[in-house]
Amino acid sequence: MKTLWTKGLLSFALLTCVAVAPAGATLLDRGNGLIYDDDLNVTWLEDANLAATNQFGLTQSAGATPGVGEIGSTGRMSWTTANSWIAGMNAATYKGFTNWRLPTTTQPDGTCSGQSGGQGFGFGCTGSEMGHLYNVEGITAAAPGPLFDNVQADFYWSGTEFAPDTSVAWDFFFFINGFQNTGGKNFPLFGWAVRSGDVSAPPAVPEPSTMLLLGSGLVGLIGWQRARRGLMIR
Repeated sequence: MKTLWTKGLLSFALLTCVAVAPAGATLLDRGNGLIYDDDLNVTWLEDANLAATNQFGLTQSAGATPGVGEIGSTGRMSWTTANSWIAGMNAATYKGFTNWRLPTTTQPDGTCSGQSGGQGFGFGCTGSEMGHLYNVEGITAAAPGPLFDNVQADFYWSGTEFAPDTSVAWDFFFFINGFQNTGGKNFPLFGWAVRSGDVSAPPAVPEPSTMLLLGSGLVGLIGWQRARRGLMIR
């Protein structure tokens, strides 16, 4: 009977702590301009239009419409230039990493409103990394939240080519309900860098409320054990 009481009190203390443990957030600010998505295990750049201010050795054009191999004054660039920009970022070990890339668009994607030839396009896409960011995490040009900066109300390049015709690549529109589509690689669109994995982070520390409840449970157990010993002596 005494063993059951001890187990019961321990279970109560542990269950109380679990009950108040905060649910894990999906988008986590890791600092240093890095935002981690624990759904997909990828890390986004906080600056969704870094190319407008950092070209990583590429030429920036004077106007908004870039020439071949150039980045426009607003950050627009062709698909090929976007990949060169990413390569420059990795060569510079930007933010301490060398595995930056353009977001992927996984196909087939049955979550999209449009389906054709095994390819998913249109609204509501969640299979692609940008579709997930928009439709699951709710990150849009109109509502970038407190985590992201410079999200453009325009199309962003995916790093995934369109399999039926590799002269075009997938892209995503971060405005007006979000739209997954394809575009000719020479079109000047925006680029948003992402990388697989998280950054080094310290172990999670329980919140004060959790520690207080745990402490209260332990104090209660100690008091009960002392009372129990006193009863046995008498």
